[in-house]
Amino acid sequence: MQVIENSRVKEKLYIEKLENGLTIMIIPKKKIQKKYIIWGTNYGSNDSTFIVPGENDVTEVPKGVAHFLEHKMFEQENGRNSLDVLTALGVNANAYTTNNHTAYLYECTDNFYEALNEFMDYVQNPYFTDENVEKEKGIIGQEIMMYDDYPDWKVYLNALECMYHKNPVKLDITGTIETISHIDKDILYKCYNTFYNPSNMAMVVCGDFEPKELLEEIKKRLVENKSKGEIKRIYDDEPREIVKAKVEQNMEVSRPLYTIGIKDFPAEEKERVKKHIAIEILLNIIIGSSSELYKNLYDIGNCYSAPGFEYEFEKNYAHVLISGQSNNPEELYEMFKKQIDKFVQNGINETDFKRTKKMIYGEYIKEYNDVTDIAKMFLADYFKGINSFEYLEEINTINIEYLNQVLKNVFNDKKMILSVVKN
Repeated sequence: MQVIENSRVKEKLYIEKLENGLTIMIIPKKKIQKKYIIWGTNYGSNDSTFIVPGENDVTEVPKGVAHFLEHKMFEQENGRNSLDVLTALGVNANAYTTNNHTAYLYECTDNFYEALNEFMDYVQNPYFTDENVEKEKGIIGQEIMMYDDYPDWKVYLNALECMYHKNPVKLDITGTIETISHIDKDILYKCYNTFYNPSNMAMVVCGDFEPKELLEEIKKRLVENKSKGEIKRIYDDEPREIVKAKVEQNMEVSRPLYTIGIKDFPAEEKERVKKHIAIEILLNIIIGSSSELYKNLYDIGNCYSAPGFEYEFEKNYAHVLISGQSNNPEELYEMFKKQIDKFVQNGINETDFKRTKKMIYGEYIKEYNDVTDIAKMFLADYFKGINSFEYLEEINTINIEYLNQVLKNVFNDKKMILSVVKN
């Protein structure tokens, strides 16, 4: 078992890749009562066109299969619902689907190994029938319609549709009522057998554990399954240009919602973490809660709370998103672009850079206080080819010259869009 230690947070990562290809990561937290486990597959809503290992033909499935699969995994052949079984044991279990991975998880203080029996059983033993698949279509259809009524969700999706021509990241993770109508049990089994192979999966456990003992307990519960080789995922080439600069939709909202999007392109593998940190620093300096722009927006009554922002990236897409509420989103957007022009011309202030860099480093350190944050972070980063400890090291390599370079390369108004939802 490989051990990676980070002296900055005094944490150790124990990592083992089993013969069947499954990667297991254990981060011990001594004297912590809460235990957390998350088991994910590198399979999300973007993966609808692929070549199964050992085959030559391209398989294309309806949009929304990954999310549909996640819903169906809890139902067992014996009539039990594994979510109910885990709840009865006193553990908090859940699952989620993103654009690039699906994950099953639970947290508890007691009955960890009793819950592990059920947890590893249902993830490894799917049960799909014509009847239970048809029943699920109605349930997921209601979920899709519910999200269509959420202004926060629509302003986000509309922003992605403004930026992307072909990349499936612009599509709703759940699919549409039309696409899920074409899902049947054969499609679900094919996708399960392709993507839920151990070699395409990873498990992260965080809590008060002895790593070697825990690893043996996990191995005992694994179903025999051999690695099937690499899955070839097929995506259309995405133009670098945006689709359109603005979209506006009317919905019932107390105050207009906005999302500013900046279309980027993925960094080289060795630079992904460094670029991510640089963009976080820049966003805080440009429009964070202590920025000059936010103060001006607040003073004129156009912004009553600091916007949320993030940098989303994968191997085949990347973008910045800035979201919030504003009485006049168009005015806010113009002020945002002017502030960027000012920074491009004059450069980032050294004092602001050092202060913001320290603040973000502190946020990274705080993430290691909670077993949930640790486990989810290590899983999501793993599927991007990143060890989460890299953020703690790479932040020290960023200087003001690199920051100004990223500012000019990424924050280009020709790649910016504005999505607005108004009453």
